[in-house]
Amino acid sequence: MKTLYRQFFVTTIFIILLSTIVAFFLANTYYYQVTEELNDQKHVAIAQEITRFIETNENVNMEHYLSSLGQVGYQFYVASESGYSHFFGSEFEVKDLLESTKLSVFNGNIYHGMRDFSSYIFMSGMFANELENTVGLPFKYEGENFGLFLRPNIDLLVTEVHIIFAGMIVSMAVISLLTMLIVAKRLIRPITQLTEATKQISQEKYNHMLEIDRRDEIGQLAESFNEMTKQLQENDQSRKEFISNVSHDFQSPLLNIQGYADLLRAQTITEEERSAYSLVIQTEAKRLSILTKQLLLLTSLDQSNRRLKRESFSLDVQLKSLSQKYLWRIQERGIELYYKISPVLYQGDKSLLETVWDNLFTNALKYNKPNGSIQIENEDCGPYVTIQFKDTGIGIREDELPHVFDRFYRADTSRTEEGTGLGLTIVKQIIELHEGSIQVSSELDVGTCVLITLPKE
Repeated sequence: MKTLYRQFFVTTIFIILLSTIVAFFLANTYYYQVTEELNDQKHVAIAQEITRFIETNENVNMEHYLSSLGQVGYQFYVASESGYSHFFGSEFEVKDLLESTKLSVFNGNIYHGMRDFSSYIFMSGMFANELENTVGLPFKYEGENFGLFLRPNIDLLVTEVHIIFAGMIVSMAVISLLTMLIVAKRLIRPITQLTEATKQISQEKYNHMLEIDRRDEIGQLAESFNEMTKQLQENDQSRKEFISNVSHDFQSPLLNIQGYADLLRAQTITEEERSAYSLVIQTEAKRLSILTKQLLLLTSLDQSNRRLKRESFSLDVQLKSLSQKYLWRIQERGIELYYKISPVLYQGDKSLLETVWDNLFTNALKYNKPNGSIQIENEDCGPYVTIQFKDTGIGIREDELPHVFDRFYRADTSRTEEGTGLGLTIVKQIIELHEGSIQVSSELDVGTCVLITLPKE
């Protein structure tokens, strides 16, 4: 497997090599386009000064003079028409020089060997210690035609300063490479930790938190990962509780149905007992049916791609229809129903909102006191509409109010006879799908008020 650190290392080396090659190429191009010509002209001018001095000073000893110059950084080769040939300064590594070149200089021409010496790459021609890589000028000494061939001494060109600078450049390159590798290791370490933590999460181990204290993008990533892990931990706990609750809620009515069904098979029971047992089975079967429907609806609402089937309808008419739908239960319990309704045209999912009103109204009926009352109000506030359900029921304790929307939460035994603990959860999710809000206020033995706010647009 190609690790990120190895890829970074290889990429760094590649960049250094590529930049070095490009730098050499650019420097080489600049040398041959600009520096080579200037270098040739500079040494031609130096050679002209030397030959002028020899020609204008009759008492000068040419060999002594050139030997002195050879000790301060130059290499010379002097030849004459009579066959004189001598080197001054350090010797050339390659001493080959065409006779035609010498004759051309004897005849008064300047030899531009440095400028025309271009058979090498990467400026190596500048350091080639060959007799051809010189400048040649004619001069007269003691009445005879001579040729002076000159070039700087390469050993003296590479001074201590150049060595120091070269060492500094190499040191900088090595230190930069090592620093980049250390920085890369530091950058990659949290990514390695993140990879390991991801593996743990894939195995449903949600207690693996990253301990990365950084203020950069990796720190933000680690913080987001920890938040995600916490959320997954909570979701996993909720899932387990959900499965446990569902199992319990299904098991209880199923056991009742099974038990009373066994009792019905007995031949010794009376008709009255048979009727009572049948009623229990019917009630438990109805409870299972309601629970199944609510679970299916809740699953549908949990889907992130759930879309509302928005349509325009009269919200006031929908609320008023509750009195007809539950008339028999209202009369049975002697409940007084009050409406304070104004006409409102609303754009939303009609069937889902009907589920909301059904849940709230049946709760108000179920937990109301005998001969109590229910008041339903709505108000058109322009950009939004409010709906309020008030009852004179048994109420909810203050410490239980924060949990009324939790799945399978049941306040107390007096409120759980027929409930599944999913009704208000479904109500809240439907309201939030409509981008609205819901608030519950209650006072024990006084009543409960549910206030819903729905945006109209």
